[in-house]
Amino acid sequence: MTLAGQAPARRRVISWALWDWGSSAFNAIILTFVFTVYLTKAVAPDPDSGSADLGVGLTIAGVCVALLAPVTGQRSDAGGRRKLLLGVHSAIVVLSMAGLFFVRDEPSYLLLGIVLVTVGSVFSEFASVNYNAMLVQVSTKENVGKVSGFGWSMGYFGGLIALTVVLFAFVQPDVGLFGVTSAGGLNIRIVALFCAVWFAVFAIPLFLAVPEAPASGDKLRHNFFASYVVLGKRIGRMWRSERQTLWFLAASAVYRDGLAAIFTFGGVVAAGTFGFSSTEVVVFAIAANLVAGLGALAGGRLDDSVGPKKVIVASLIALVVLGVALVVLPGKATFWVCGLALTAFVGPAQSASRTFLARIVEPEREGEAFGLYATTGRAVSFLGPLAFSGFIGLFGSQRAGMAGIVLVLLAGLAVVLPVRAPEGVR
Repeated sequence: MTLAGQAPARRRVISWALWDWGSSAFNAIILTFVFTVYLTKAVAPDPDSGSADLGVGLTIAGVCVALLAPVTGQRSDAGGRRKLLLGVHSAIVVLSMAGLFFVRDEPSYLLLGIVLVTVGSVFSEFASVNYNAMLVQVSTKENVGKVSGFGWSMGYFGGLIALTVVLFAFVQPDVGLFGVTSAGGLNIRIVALFCAVWFAVFAIPLFLAVPEAPASGDKLRHNFFASYVVLGKRIGRMWRSERQTLWFLAASAVYRDGLAAIFTFGGVVAAGTFGFSSTEVVVFAIAANLVAGLGALAGGRLDDSVGPKKVIVASLIALVVLGVALVVLPGKATFWVCGLALTAFVGPAQSASRTFLARIVEPEREGEAFGLYATTGRAVSFLGPLAFSGFIGLFGSQRAGMAGIVLVLLAGLAVVLPVRAPEGVR
């Protein structure tokens, strides 16, 4: 390829990855570290009832994604509307975050907050289906691993920068940027507005630089529910002729839930088992995002040279070994070393999972495939939390809960080992 041809390709990759940079504000700030904490602690009458109500909302979101993601992906493939639907879904996420600005720290606003977070969660997943499917539009077979790793790293780095900005500009100071204070929950509500603007701004380059995907050629049915019949027939054909793809979707769902649990419960374990203060947890979270981003970059390059399955298997083995070390070894230094090392292998495993599917899926069916990818992930999303809480209940310690997560990762490793890539795929 000429230098003139490389420049547009590079712009497309960067523009595509900037969407992940922007969308990370929803996951890192709204869902994980800031706004849901505000909902359960400041808006709800008490943390227990607030957490229960939030759990109901996110459960509804998970069911909606599991039921609808493959069909929405299939319809975007058929109509050649992948970028259009990505834009619509992204806009709904932006509007839901902007709406959170009106959620004051009073119990009467709890329902509004949970509804907006739930809507944002659903459409964030829908948007991710089409975003992931666009990986094949901005990469080639020779560099798909590198491009996928770059996208994952941009998500981690974007979350890191956005989290740092809101913490030091609005959350921690008594009087923050623009004179914002905590009165009426304003310092947290303004964070939601910041996240909406952040996502909107960084999503724009994708829509300017990345072309729309071609239609798959399948008939686009006006009856939405008829799409489930088509999907059922498609899964039947996959069972007969693409069984390895179905096996990979199921296997990856198991270990992906273990990967998610590492970040979900990492802060809880740091504070409860290793004695981290709130400030130390935040500092560790920022460092973890940095290390995970660097790991995703390195893993993407390995993906192209040795293949995605080897990256997945090596990452899972390393995660199991490091997880066992955290279970048996004491001290803050252990958590800093092993915890950060764990995050270094999470990014490569996530990125390589996406590229494995991108390499084996039929052309113009990427949306449907990544819709199934989202659905299978949602279908077993209870595994990590259940293993963590169940082992704590059985053995009475957070260390036992950590062992539960390690077992989920080990199970994921066991079920992905038999997966074979089709002929012609490294």
